[in-house]
Amino acid sequence: MIEIKNFTFTYRESTEPVVKDINLSIPAGAFVGITGAAGSGKSTLTYAMNGIIPHCYPGDFYGSVTIDGHDTCETSLTDVSQIVGSVCQDIDSQIVTSIVEDEMLYGLENFDIPHEEIDARVEEALTDMGIADLRDRVIASLSGGQKQKVAIASILALKPKVLMLDEPTAELDPASSLQVFQLLARYAREHGTTVVVVEQKIALLSQFADMLVIVDHGTIRFCDTPSNVLAHSDELLEIGVNCPRSTTLMNRLSADGLYTGPVCRNVEEACNALLEILGGSPAPFAGFVERTSTESGAIA
Repeated sequence: MIEIKNFTFTYRESTEPVVKDINLSIPAGAFVGITGAAGSGKSTLTYAMNGIIPHCYPGDFYGSVTIDGHDTCETSLTDVSQIVGSVCQDIDSQIVTSIVEDEMLYGLENFDIPHEEIDARVEEALTDMGIADLRDRVIASLSGGQKQKVAIASILALKPKVLMLDEPTAELDPASSLQVFQLLARYAREHGTTVVVVEQKIALLSQFADMLVIVDHGTIRFCDTPSNVLAHSDELLEIGVNCPRSTTLMNRLSADGLYTGPVCRNVEEACNALLEILGGSPAPFAGFVERTSTESGAIA
């Protein structure tokens, strides 16, 4: 679905490339998480995938980026946006109407979706995001999490092949963050949509993504399954990516020869692994794990 080959880009006002020699292949239907330290180039990478680069940000573009077989340099931004639906980090800047239903209709009418399809698309997208009851609400009265879901639903109504989100949980509490990821994962699974999420919360990404991409100083440092990437927790910490503490603990026990099992991605997996090492029963920890996962949104 997304193929990036030898991609290097330098913004017009800069002298050094922000990303350099990027090679990345994302299959259709994959759930991909992209993360890295601030200024690592991850946002520039996503701009290349949704056509913002080169159509909105001029600069020196080398290599190629193809989306569903379309070269982004040779395809208009309007055409790219019918394949890739994007949700910005600043939700308020993306919302253009005052009522939820009007926000849903805005994109559908602008892309000239047949009138007889519109109502069904609106209802389906709102239902998929679990906010069908908000259809007639004033957007200004919604919470941050509800606005986030409205913005995502307005994109889903267009039925893009790729859904791209930049920091979708930046302003959400842990419980709301977890819920948004659960909805995205379910939607991707049920509709075969490719989902690309730029996110700082690597624990959430590792819980839901099929592939993790770690960007460091404009290059891809790691690109693999979450377990394989999290196995490098010490290296990730060195480049400014904080792994879950439970993962770091178990990796250190593994390095000391005290644990030989798979990489632990969350508190529950770490507790179970420790119980196995100690030869204990999971019963005493069941309540703790459930409570911790609920209170922290499974991102401890």
